[in-house]
Amino acid sequence: MATAKKTAQRQGFKTNEYIVYPAHGVGQIVSIEEQEVAGLKLELFVINFEKDKMTLRVPTAKIAAVGMRKLSEPEVVEKALATVRGRARVKRTMWSRRAQEYEAKINSGDLVAIAEVVRDLYRSESQPEQSYSERHLYEAALDRMAREVAAVGRLTETEAIRKIEQSLAKSPKRGEKAAGSGEDDEQDEAA
Repeated sequence: MATAKKTAQRQGFKTNEYIVYPAHGVGQIVSIEEQEVAGLKLELFVINFEKDKMTLRVPTAKIAAVGMRKLSEPEVVEKALATVRGRARVKRTMWSRRAQEYEAKINSGDLVAIAEVVRDLYRSESQPEQSYSERHLYEAALDRMAREVAAVGRLTETEAIRKIEQSLAKSPKRGEKAAGSGEDDEQDEAA
């Protein structure tokens, strides 16, 4: 009975498996250990985030609460790459509010939401400079997305970044009004 309960708590996560932890991105479960804390025995996933040189211990019972999940399916990766090819949607709100929204999307652990941040903050060579905070958020989102694309596709991070940048290069240029774009349709309906 005790092993069945432990297996259920682990929710199918296994040692050496790559996972996504929303606040930190892709990590690898290096072991499952038991620790006694305040007289209680706790089973913990030991997760290594190699790039950040960080190890996290998460109680197996808390993985649902923290939003830990398995790597995205290849279809979700394709959807994320399609998202970055889309037209940037930049709200006309103050930068501080948009920055908070971007930060929340990056830390959501949702690959498609992260792809939206990459798409919205991407600047090609021909576009004006970004502020430090815009560039910082863009790089954080790109890094988070690239790690998962790399893990799912068994690529290096450099190859994953190249793949994402190729998708970004196919996105419609900012400032150009394409026929049949969503913004124009909405204005027609309002009239």
